[in-house]
Amino acid sequence: MFHIFQKKEFLVDHLHGLVDIHNHILPGIDDGAKTVEDSISLIKGFSEIGIASFVCTPHIMHNVYDNTPKTIKASYDTLSKELSSRSILDINLSYAAEHMIDDNFEHILEEEEVMPLGKDHLLVEMSYLQPSFNFDIAVEKVKKKGIFPILAHPERYMYFHGKYGKYPSLKADGVLFQLNLLSLSSEAYGGGVQKTAKKLLDDGLIDFVGSDIHNIRQLTLLKEVKVSKKAIQQLLPIIDGTIRTFY
Repeated sequence: MFHIFQKKEFLVDHLHGLVDIHNHILPGIDDGAKTVEDSISLIKGFSEIGIASFVCTPHIMHNVYDNTPKTIKASYDTLSKELSSRSILDINLSYAAEHMIDDNFEHILEEEEVMPLGKDHLLVEMSYLQPSFNFDIAVEKVKKKGIFPILAHPERYMYFHGKYGKYPSLKADGVLFQLNLLSLSSEAYGGGVQKTAKKLLDDGLIDFVGSDIHNIRQLTLLKEVKVSKKAIQQLLPIIDGTIRTFY
């Protein structure tokens, strides 16, 4: 019974120096920041909690957000130029993408138009409605190119919640997991996602963390997230591993 009354801590108090490897702060190219002003507001908000390093990951999603290395770089260049003009120089900004495993993914993979995190990691996602029919094949093709696939926010795929065994199966196939920090509260995505996030942490299945922030409302929610001391102890080595891998 005593665990109910354990004091919780603000998550953001432990995020100083984090490299945010999943966010939507590049302006005007997906469902994240709409303008450069939005981007800068988000960056300033992150700076307040000690996060100043970002790998920007806009969506690449066929027939929805048909981004390419060219469109992503253009948005990145626009934001970088504005940061420089305002003398906001203490920001470490790079870019990659969050790739939907859809009917076009294998094509852009073969054409080398995917956008890795660093040199050898690739952030991928599936629809929230159903698993990607070609996920297993796509992952094998990614691995054959010497790239480590990272599945974004595995806790948010509700069709796996009742089939929890799928998570260790994916890990056994070489898929890494990136947890959304907002999933540690029920406010952003609901109690079911929060419960699965905690179980994935308890089972040692999470490899990296990211914010997946799209807007100021979500950043405000992140600043309000409180977690148990147990969760903090589970998260600290994952946060450190994220920094060491992607800084």
